[in-house]
Amino acid sequence: MTVIQSIIIILAVVLGTMVTRFLPFLIFPEGKTPPPFITYLGTVLPYAVIGLLVVYCLKDAVFSSFQGLPEAIAVLFIVGIHKWKKNTLFSIGAGTVLYMVLVQTCFR
Repeated sequence: MTVIQSIIIILAVVLGTMVTRFLPFLIFPEGKTPPPFITYLGTVLPYAVIGLLVVYCLKDAVFSSFQGLPEAIAVLFIVGIHKWKKNTLFSIGAGTVLYMVLVQTCFR
């Protein structure tokens, strides 16, 4: 790949990123109320994304043997800590740390 091609690719990525970041602010200015469909998507999509991430993370786990035990323990831990603290970032971070400790020490 030549230097010119690399520069063109970087500029295309920068332009695409800027368009996707700034376009919503241009379409829906601060004083204007967004359409009901956009408001609906804003309330529904976070739950859909979390569901998608859970399915993606557990798609290769084998729960018929003890192979899926670290995943199951981490998921139950995340649910429990989220019910207790009501903090999404803390729940995910603590669950990730627990999963890594389980995988690297207990379930080798």
